[in-house]
Amino acid sequence: MGLGSYWGEVLDVLQEIIPVYDKVNSYISLGKDSEHRNRAISGRIKDGDVILDAGSGFGNMSKTALDITNGKVKIVMYDPLLPMIKNTDRLFKKKPEAACGVFEHTPFRNEQFDAVLSGYSLRDAISLKTAISEIHRVLKNDGKWIIVDLGKPDKAIVRFGVSFYLRLILPVVAYMAGGKLGLKFATLYGTYKLWPQNKKLESMLLEKFTKVEFEKDMMGGAIMIAAHK
Repeated sequence: MGLGSYWGEVLDVLQEIIPVYDKVNSYISLGKDSEHRNRAISGRIKDGDVILDAGSGFGNMSKTALDITNGKVKIVMYDPLLPMIKNTDRLFKKKPEAACGVFEHTPFRNEQFDAVLSGYSLRDAISLKTAISEIHRVLKNDGKWIIVDLGKPDKAIVRFGVSFYLRLILPVVAYMAGGKLGLKFATLYGTYKLWPQNKKLESMLLEKFTKVEFEKDMMGGAIMIAAHK
């Protein structure tokens, strides 16, 4: 599972929508994106932690972690798009350390991080199984992987509702928020189609991690996960 050959097209779109990325994300999540980041991270990191923000984008997960700990954690941002990690001035007075690359080939040593954060990014992995293995490798024993993303409900009727929103309503909302660039957010539906259902994702994580806390919101259309090594 993962985007496979579709990844290149998604990456191109992500690069194009950089100017409206955060604004549109806030609209299409019905204003819940910040709440979900806070709910996922709160109580799961501590002062002094060394944290990898994998698929960091502009660094919204990093900023949330720094705010929660009053800046008492060390952050490394990591994203396949260099323009994303270069456009962080509005979030940080002092930019965190950053590196460019993909989930499947992280340039970090074994057991380097106390926690890994992935906000709305794991869904864009080329190979989900490889991504899970790599994040597990770079986490310290007793480390946590905190994931915030779209959820794919297990119940067919609810899954239909989420799919209907993503396919038909989201493009309208995205256009209202971001104009013509917002229309490119329709690509998100393609990533959702390739994304496993919530139970399947949980079982994939449990193949590597000892415990998975799986919290859902918006009828399972939004998920907050803590996977414990």
